[in-house]
Amino acid sequence: MTRSTLSEQTVVVIGGGSGIGRAVAAAARADGAAVIVAGREGERLAAAAAGLGARAEHVDVTERASLDALFGRIGDFDHLVLTVGPQFASPKGSSNSSPVFAELDVAAARAAFDVKFWGQLEAAQAALGHLRPGGSITLTSGLLSRRFSAGSLVKSTMNAAAEALAKSLARELAPLRVNVVSPGVTDTEAWHHLAGPARDALFERIGGGLPVGRVGRAEEIAAAYLLAMRNGFMTGAVLDVEGGGLL
Repeated sequence: MTRSTLSEQTVVVIGGGSGIGRAVAAAARADGAAVIVAGREGERLAAAAAGLGARAEHVDVTERASLDALFGRIGDFDHLVLTVGPQFASPKGSSNSSPVFAELDVAAARAAFDVKFWGQLEAAQAALGHLRPGGSITLTSGLLSRRFSAGSLVKSTMNAAAEALAKSLARELAPLRVNVVSPGVTDTEAWHHLAGPARDALFERIGGGLPVGRVGRAEEIAAAYLLAMRNGFMTGAVLDVEGGGLL
C-alpha cells in the first residue's frame, strides 16, 4: 500500500542527530510521523530531537546489546532508517581524501565496516520483531558503490555491500520492504573537518563536474528516504540521489 503521508506512523532514524539523518527525521515529522532519532552523539542528538519535536534515544550500532535495548524501549514501530556512517580518511599528511591501498590501515577499515555494513545489518536484524506489517527498512550506501578510483577501496566495498544487503533482505524478509538510498556528495556536517574556504573550494570543484552543477543538500537526499517509506510497491531498490555523478 502506498501512503500519501506518514501520518500515524512511527519512524526510527538511527544516525538522526545530524546531516542526512536529521534531514530525514525533519521530513518525516513534517509528513506527520512520530519520530525517534537515535545515535551516539549525546548533546547534539538531544538538541536535534528537541528542535524537531522528536524523541531521542542513545544507541551504538556496533554493540548488539545496545541495539536490543533500544528496540526494547521503543516497542513496535513502522519504519527503520539507517544513515550511520564512519569517518574514514587518509593518514595525516597524505594528499589523498581516502587512503590508497598501500597506505590502508586495515584495522581502521574493519572499524569502518563495523559501522557502515555490520552496524546496518545488526540494526536491521534487531528490529525485526518490532516492525509492524506494511513497514520498511531503508539502508544507506553511497555513490562510490559503483564509482571506483584510487583510494576508494574501503568506501566502495562498504557501500556495495550495503546495496547487496538491501537486495538480499528484500527477498528474504518479504513482505517487509527493504531499500537503500545512495547519496552523492552532500553538504553536511560530515565535511566540517575542513575549514570553510577549503570546503567551499572542494564543493565547487566536485559540483562543477556534475550535470546539476553543484553538490547535494541534505533535504534533497531525505526526499528519497520518504519515497522509500511511503511507496508500498518499492522494495530492493537502490535510489541514486547523486546529481548525475554516476553518468
